Amino acid sequence: MLKKLDWYIIKKYLSTFFFTVLMITMVAIVIDISDRIDKFIDQPCTLNEIIFDYYLPFIPWINGLLWPLFAMMAVIFFTSRLARDSEIISILSAGVSYRRILVPYIIAGSFIAGLLWIGANYVIPNSTKKKNEFESKYISKAQNQTLSNDVHFFLSETEKVYIRYYRKKDSSAHTFRHETFDLEGNLVQTIKASKLKLREYPDKWTLEGYEKRWFNGDKERIFKGGRDKLDTTFNFSPDDFVRHSKQMEMMTTDDLKEFIQIERSRGIGAAKKFEVELYKRTADPFTIIILTLLGVVFASRKARGGMGIHLALGVITGSLYVVLSKFSVTFSNNMSLSPLLGVWIPNIFFGILAIYLLTRAQK
Repeated sequence: MLKKLDWYIIKKYLSTFFFTVLMITMVAIVIDISDRIDKFIDQPCTLNEIIFDYYLPFIPWINGLLWPLFAMMAVIFFTSRLARDSEIISILSAGVSYRRILVPYIIAGSFIAGLLWIGANYVIPNSTKKKNEFESKYISKAQNQTLSNDVHFFLSETEKVYIRYYRKKDSSAHTFRHETFDLEGNLVQTIKASKLKLREYPDKWTLEGYEKRWFNGDKERIFKGGRDKLDTTFNFSPDDFVRHSKQMEMMTTDDLKEFIQIERSRGIGAAKKFEVELYKRTADPFTIIILTLLGVVFASRKARGGMGIHLALGVITGSLYVVLSKFSVTFSNNMSLSPLLGVWIPNIFFGILAIYLLTRAQK
């Protein structure tokens, strides 16, 4: 059962944390406005769009990135005051163990971590989608990228498509090839066309200059359509050729899992980055608990430099965490490192560091 001391620390932690969130969010908005004001003036966007389509979604987006660091800063702020006023020493002198002092910190940190988990998986992706759509329309119109050259992907386990060049302007593909295999992996049919053009959205297409081939062991049948056109249906649409540079940020976790499964089945090769994003949504909330413990270790001991020394340690630790996270995620995206391991390496390293420092903390 929680005691008065527990509620005291929890209230201090949460009030300091949300005050830090409010202050830094306001600073981030002011900086962003000063950076983008010229573009807002030049573009035909309304004040209503700027506020409700950009800056309201901007708030959960920026907080989703920085909440772990906010948590650490909040812990250092109020715990340093407790140490400065000799409250930590008094608590320990009253017979309360150091481990018992950590309980309210972990409870408050877990509460914040739970909020971040809900936000990262469901709330932030929906708001980020709105923000990114505004950016694509008015600020950075190059965020939508088209798969245009030498496109390979599977429509199913037995169907593969190759397109030499895809043109987004009229949804047409040049040098098209569709291959069908049996369950044993033997090629049974190919459809070639000099041009493939969208007839009706989303999956009705027209083949021009097409040729069909059927294979049965050593036997082969050929049909050449010549100049005739063939209307048919394929299991892909123009949307499959368009990738938003921040597409994974705009997907809820359920959408992300579904997308990863589709990408794997089609063999497009983009699933790894999406897996990293999926695992980060669980790892980042857990980071809050680890950085909370590190913050307590740094700030609970009286230091000659006071809060300044504690904040310096917090900033250095946060910077190291960000650098290690960037390195491990890069290795996951571009090397053979598992996405799950790449995302969790910083938490494993700093978790071990936190446990080591806690064993050497004042008792």
